[in-house]
Amino acid sequence: MSPRLPLRPKRLPLHPKARRIPCHQCRHAAIAAAITPAAPIEQMTTSLPPISRYPPTQPPSHRPPEFRKSQLHRQYTSLLRSTPLMLLFQHNNLKSTEWMGIRRELAQALRKVDEACAAEGRSDTDLADGIKMQIIQTGIFAAALRVVEYFRPELQPEAPVHRPSDPATQSSVSISNTATTPDDPRLTHGLSRKAHDAVLDKKLAHPLTPLLIGPLVLVTFPSVSPQHLKAALSILSPSPPAFPAPTRRANPGYHDLAVQGGLQKLLLLGARVEGKVFDIEGTRWVGGIAGGLDGLRGQLVAMLQGVGAGITNTLESAGKSLYFTVEGRRGMLEDEQQGGQKPATGEEPVKRE
Repeated sequence: MSPRLPLRPKRLPLHPKARRIPCHQCRHAAIAAAITPAAPIEQMTTSLPPISRYPPTQPPSHRPPEFRKSQLHRQYTSLLRSTPLMLLFQHNNLKSTEWMGIRRELAQALRKVDEACAAEGRSDTDLADGIKMQIIQTGIFAAALRVVEYFRPELQPEAPVHRPSDPATQSSVSISNTATTPDDPRLTHGLSRKAHDAVLDKKLAHPLTPLLIGPLVLVTFPSVSPQHLKAALSILSPSPPAFPAPTRRANPGYHDLAVQGGLQKLLLLGARVEGKVFDIEGTRWVGGIAGGLDGLRGQLVAMLQGVGAGITNTLESAGKSLYFTVEGRRGMLEDEQQGGQKPATGEEPVKRE
């Protein structure tokens, strides 16, 4: 019997390693995973735009845009640029019930005008929902009015050709550093430092500035409609006989105490029509145009036709006078030639008395 050799248990393999058989399919899969796919042709021809330093909808401004005053300034600027007709009233501590009653009666009167215009087949219908009555902050509205009237971004120096936020700008283009502060001269929006400096010396230049004192309320119209303006004036500032107030029989709600008490605290100051300032008489003249804008166009056409007819008659009269003068002179010359000719043999000369 052969002798046994003592072996230590640590040196004995617990799990003998199995011999691995090479797999060609696994090798190709590993090689394919290690290769980076090619970029699309769009990415190779056009590069990604550079990252802008500020959101395009919120550029740096002279005042912090998160403040309520800045948002009101933006709102008033947009309102002045998009509203062709607005009435300006001064109010004196109206109660909520009085505001509700006035807005209710104004909306009813404007809807009646819409119905009348729709029955006549006119184009200026459905304006009642767009006519709003809102209280404004006088100082902020005055600042927005100066920006709208006196600041012209199109007249400012042109911005560089390459903008960081433009997707068409290549990332390899050399772009000057765009600062994230309002001092950047390329910022020309309504709240920019450039707009603030441009209107700094225009505080008393606009003709509407003397009216922007005290608590004010605006009545804005989406388009110039004399019919709707007349209805609004008849409710908010009646003045018979041109702008009579509704009778108690026709509209009993208008004569409520809350509505009448609120109307006594409203004072019409003027209007802004197509960028022009009108006083009280001018505002009522616009509201008193017969037939609205269609009637005004008809009056303008009739006036132009009258002027054209007058010019035509004047030119024709000069031509007719010249024609009659020439014809008379020709007749005189013919008579003289006939009188100077000798009579033929056997004929007696014609005697003229």
